Amino acid sequence: MYTYLITGGAGFIGSNFIHYILNKHKDIFVINLDKLTYAGNLDNLKSIEGYKNYKFIKGDICDEKLLEEIFSSYDVDYVVNFAAESHVDRSIKDSTIFVKTNVLGTQTLLNVAKEYWQEPDGGYNKKKKFLQVSTDEVYGSLGKEGYFRETTPLDPRNPYSASKASADLIVKSYCDTYGFPASITRCSNNYGPYQFPEKLIPLVINNCLSGKKIPVYGDGLNIRDWLYVEDHCKAIDIVLRKGKMGDVYNIGGNNEVKNIDMVKILIKIVKELLNENDERKDLISEELIKFVEDRKGHDRRYAIDANKIKKKLGWVPETTFEEGIRNTVKWYLNNGEWLKNVTSGEYLKYYEEMYKERLD
Repeated sequence: MYTYLITGGAGFIGSNFIHYILNKHKDIFVINLDKLTYAGNLDNLKSIEGYKNYKFIKGDICDEKLLEEIFSSYDVDYVVNFAAESHVDRSIKDSTIFVKTNVLGTQTLLNVAKEYWQEPDGGYNKKKKFLQVSTDEVYGSLGKEGYFRETTPLDPRNPYSASKASADLIVKSYCDTYGFPASITRCSNNYGPYQFPEKLIPLVINNCLSGKKIPVYGDGLNIRDWLYVEDHCKAIDIVLRKGKMGDVYNIGGNNEVKNIDMVKILIKIVKELLNENDERKDLISEELIKFVEDRKGHDRRYAIDANKIKKKLGWVPETTFEEGIRNTVKWYLNNGEWLKNVTSGEYLKYYEEMYKERLD
């Protein structure tokens, strides 16, 4: 039996990972620790409520006392740290919570895990593993050619990516200083079910369905490498089970797409998949696109070299971009109530603050 502590498990990638491991492994117990900020949503996990091998705890990774209670009550084997403030735009507006959660929260989690995992001789049980879920954004921005490799120097260019790079370095320092059993994964842009619609793909889908203008930063030619979230979950699972302590693993989908092209692809698919008698269908077109003032420090291109995890651990992305993006659009169309719930209240306030002047 393996006991997982999943932090940020009510968020987009965290909830997908919980679904994935509970479906794949029978010999596990999952503790989901989540603060339930705007992007944490227990509706993402409704289908597993009541599972005897799953427990939700509301709390903050900065709360050392709570973490100690969890580690003293459960024999935690794996910690997977998804908990993070993750939206670049919000970090540009106010970086304080990003530093607190992403940096100090990670350090607090490391300290408690170290305290409870370290054996009398100073070593660690080989069963224990801490996995820091990071991002390719810590590497900065690429030119027209080249790829991010695990050896690429860190060069974060906004407060969000700087906070994630800081957390990565703290994790690495614990590996190097204490021999702490941790690995780091850095993934490219994820997409799929349960993603909060401040991110590009669900934002475009939601705006198409509601007939709103679709804001596109700058010239729309910024390039991102897209990874279907289930493939990311499979990679994390493999790194936990087989990854080398202290190593970094890049996880990429090999799907480089310009932002403007992604928007146009989504407009086409949403319109295609709506029922013929759906009144919204006639309102959806590329005329909804509105180019707006570019984001500050907007990285031009991301692209991941994932050869290490492929060669060392045997992981490969299994979902084609065409399959993944259609499945994603279908999920949002089939889960209109979920989308309606997360785009009310605070989301509307945020959206107005972020885009109103740009779209006027």
